[in-house]
Amino acid sequence: MALKAYANYLRPPSTVPIRFNKPTKIRNLCVRNCSSGTLDIDNSRKLVLEVKERLKNEYHELPVGKNGRDDESMILWFLKDRKFSVDDAVKRLSKAIKWRREFGVDYLSEDSMKIAAQTGKSSVHDFLDVNGRPVLLVEASKHFPGMQDEDEKLCVFQIEKALSKLPEGQEQILGIIDLRGFGTANADMTFLTFLFDVFYYYYPKRLGQVLMVEAPFVFKPLWQLAKPLLKQHASLVRFCTVQTVREEYFTEETVPAIFTDEKTSQNCPQM
Repeated sequence: MALKAYANYLRPPSTVPIRFNKPTKIRNLCVRNCSSGTLDIDNSRKLVLEVKERLKNEYHELPVGKNGRDDESMILWFLKDRKFSVDDAVKRLSKAIKWRREFGVDYLSEDSMKIAAQTGKSSVHDFLDVNGRPVLLVEASKHFPGMQDEDEKLCVFQIEKALSKLPEGQEQILGIIDLRGFGTANADMTFLTFLFDVFYYYYPKRLGQVLMVEAPFVFKPLWQLAKPLLKQHASLVRFCTVQTVREEYFTEETVPAIFTDEKTSQNCPQM
């Protein structure tokens, strides 16, 4: 009775009185957790199967198997990225699977990338960061525009390698770009845009953060041009020092070797 009186107290005069004589019927609805973008297991499973069927019927020419149109873990990831919109997930997935086939992602290997990898411009760290994320390292001073095809393939190969190191329960990787020694000869807007586009369209939400380490002032004009093109990706970028990398992202035993040297730190410009 006290509850009924309180409800009537809150009720505006023009509304119909609230009735409590019948319990509210609980419907078996698909409930979404808006903060995490997840569904309960049963309903997410139904959506995965719906996307899978749509891909089979509408894009039957696409390959199957791992990272194919019937890869349920991949389907679920894209559903989560698209906030469980089946139409959006089908559209994004079909594009991603086509790209993987045309780019030849599944044919990239240590042997095929051996020559490009010898430049030392990128690598996957042997240890995880303090947050349990695989680490993709890039030394910008070793990158010179001109071998665009090989650079892009090496980039994708390293992303795949980093993702293969994801521990149970972890979903994202950390990117670290060492900008010490960076000069105008290393500037490559096309490649930088390609890198972020790859993560946005084909590896959505796999990139947790990007550390731009010891950015010199010569990098500032490039960043001012790139930032608008990167849109929401720009928010993933953190400009920091070597000391920050050492102290906040690794332990003494796991810090990458390139950050254990005693190169003089520069004052990072405000980007």
